[in-house]
Amino acid sequence: MTETIKEHISEIEAFTANTKDEVENFRIKYLGKKGILNGYFAEFKAVPNEEKKAFGQAVNELKDAATNKVQKLKEELESREEEKGVYGDLSRPGEPVEIGARHPISIVKNQIIEIFSNIGFNVSEGPEMEDDWHNFTALNLPEYHPARDMQDTFFIQTNPDVLLRTHTSSVQVRYMEDNKPPIRTISPGRVFRNEAISARSHCIFHQVEGLYVDKNVSFADLKQTLLYFTKQLFGKSKIRLRPSYFPFTEPSAEVDIYWGLETETDYRITKGTGWLEIMGCGMVDPNVLRNCNIDPSEYSGFAFGMGIERIAMLLYQIGDIRMFYENDMRFLEQFKSSI
Repeated sequence: MTETIKEHISEIEAFTANTKDEVENFRIKYLGKKGILNGYFAEFKAVPNEEKKAFGQAVNELKDAATNKVQKLKEELESREEEKGVYGDLSRPGEPVEIGARHPISIVKNQIIEIFSNIGFNVSEGPEMEDDWHNFTALNLPEYHPARDMQDTFFIQTNPDVLLRTHTSSVQVRYMEDNKPPIRTISPGRVFRNEAISARSHCIFHQVEGLYVDKNVSFADLKQTLLYFTKQLFGKSKIRLRPSYFPFTEPSAEVDIYWGLETETDYRITKGTGWLEIMGCGMVDPNVLRNCNIDPSEYSGFAFGMGIERIAMLLYQIGDIRMFYENDMRFLEQFKSSI
């Protein structure tokens, strides 16, 4: 009789069902009032005493096997029905998709690239680890030039001629070496300077630098290009250029836009003047053109450069540059709707 019970257990383990009716018939067969299991319980009294222990264990195994099988089959069928209901109903509303966000630096960089691409500027890129020639010497900053002190540099200890670029002007040098005028390019990228981190400065930041080289390029061309840019990005139509000094441009200037004094914030960020500095610019120094094998007697050009973080801080009224680098989701999720 014990062997017969074991055969039933093997039959239970091999049983499968495709419908709830098949599962119910199976349950009734083994676990119903007139089922096989109750039949064995009724025969228990007639089993010799020396066989009752083995017989009882076998009956319990049969009960557990039948109960577990019924439960398993029911769960499988319910799971199939749920999956069919989810994926088979084409009228069912879709699951909401979590919207990602671009980083504000990427947003502003893309805006700047688009503005200049509309007037014929292409995008050029270069390595973040540079040599002394492209980062300094070719840009009219020979060794021991005092202007090198303006840029606290990260040098590579094993090779003092290799450094982390301090500006993307090095990309412009490489571009002029590989391309002949007319040249019209912008160079966005990350730069590095050994500066103390504070609310207004960081050792890592991003720049966009522009370069235009052709015959008869004048300072008036530079001014009109920058005026177009400020109108497109800020909606401001009033700029001023103040004399300044950069080793690689002559003459050089700082560019200010008239931000206005309409709100308390305007007074605070402009220090009550209404003017905001946004970039530096100038006519490319003839020595720089000569270092890049371009004849300065035939060609002239202008260059400009701006910090992307500074522009983003103005556009979005962000008071601390460190927020760009802290990966704070509360800050980044504010830009979900931005392209």
